[in-house]
Amino acid sequence: MSTKSPAGRQETILLVEDDLGLRLAMTKTLRSEGFRVEIAGTGKDGLDAALAQKPDLVLLDVMLPGMNGFEVCQRLREADPEVPILMVTAKGEELDKVRGLRLGADDYIVKPFGVAELCARIDAALRRRRRAEVETEVLQIGDVTADFRAHTLCRRGQPLETTALEMRLLRYFLRHEGTLLPRQRILDAVWGADYFGTDRTVDNFINRLRAKIEDDPKNPRHLVTVRGAGYRFTRAPSADGDGPRPVTER
Repeated sequence: MSTKSPAGRQETILLVEDDLGLRLAMTKTLRSEGFRVEIAGTGKDGLDAALAQKPDLVLLDVMLPGMNGFEVCQRLREADPEVPILMVTAKGEELDKVRGLRLGADDYIVKPFGVAELCARIDAALRRRRRAEVETEVLQIGDVTADFRAHTLCRRGQPLETTALEMRLLRYFLRHEGTLLPRQRILDAVWGADYFGTDRTVDNFINRLRAKIEDDPKNPRHLVTVRGAGYRFTRAPSADGDGPRPVTER
């Protein structure tokens, strides 16, 4: 099983489990497979850790003290549509599985389970995530090329000065093209839930991005404001069908 992201870094799994014995056993197994493992014992702690640490996958128990796994899944999915969520439960009822999947879980595993099954399900979820990351490593937005491997922006081949945070914000918009994104959701997803920023923080960075990717930043075609609601990244119509599209590498 590969435990490396497309960028070659060690992948992190957040394990949210209140049973100490099972938590220790699963942590030992996952670390032996090469993963970095973070742990949380309650639903609230798990949600906070997921939003702050941005793991590559979340292993989420359903029966948790306080906030249960279904609530955590729903709130995490609202804040981060990308992170794979694998729900773990002692129940095998179909309604529980359907509920978890409808709330945004990627897969479901029922206790007791074997090590091989757990690792296979994790590997399948991470393969989907890795594939999505590779497919969006280099994107074209009008005459601007965004290379997320090199963290660079170029307009007509000329490099533009940019920061890692600006690139992260741009990638977030690209991955949620056409979706209305409220400022608080953007703030939580890009800066982290523990960052005490304001709507103005988001607005300032949007303006900085517009200055780089828009032909006319005062009349944006890509990063548009939805008054009173937030922002939306859109494929602006043009004569040659410009919009964010993967670059074919030769």
